[in-house]
Amino acid sequence: MNKILKILPFFLLTILSCKGQDKEPSDFIPEGYVEFEKYYGDLNKDGLKDCVLIIKKTDTTNIVTYRFDKKADRNRRGIVVLFKNEEGYQLADKNYNCFSSENEDGGVYFPPDLWIEIKNEKLCVHYGYGRYGYWEYTFRFQNSNFELIGYDSSSNRGPVANTVTSINFLTKKKLVKENTNENAEGGDETFKETWNTIEIENLIKLSEIKDFDELDMYNY
Repeated sequence: MNKILKILPFFLLTILSCKGQDKEPSDFIPEGYVEFEKYYGDLNKDGLKDCVLIIKKTDTTNIVTYRFDKKADRNRRGIVVLFKNEEGYQLADKNYNCFSSENEDGGVYFPPDLWIEIKNEKLCVHYGYGRYGYWEYTFRFQNSNFELIGYDSSSNRGPVANTVTSINFLTKKKLVKENTNENAEGGDETFKETWNTIEIENLIKLSEIKDFDELDMYNY
């Protein structure tokens, strides 16, 4: 009987420990936030489907009234990246407030659409701006963080791409392609290519970005 009593605490601790590791994505949503969107894909080359959560704050003071007495939820959004393992999920990276609200006032323009893509084990933060083009940030998990390794954008006039930019932060190379065909209708652009070497000492970490809206890629 005494032997059973001695091993019982260890047995219970083992069960609780295993249960604590068996976590679902919803377990990583911090208090005061809700799930906004969820994406799955392999981010660390182990063949398992990792999870990326876009979360949104629920502070009622950020629900504002604007034109024609309409209400808009201006709470900011964030990101939680989770790696899948045999027991469930574990936290890989996070940034709770790096994205503006989907209801931001764009003035005469609509705010860009934000979505996440997982491509070739990389995390891509994509902003679509309709007929005006897009811009995309590519992160890769390395050095225990998701670091910005690439940037791509296209400035459009309807179906015509006026300027296409691509930056590789690993090779420190920047390519700018400018359309020189003034009569282009889309797909028939003629691009002039310009290559430059950029200066960067440390790669930008996903967890340290205060606001994606203020990431100025023109500095490179």
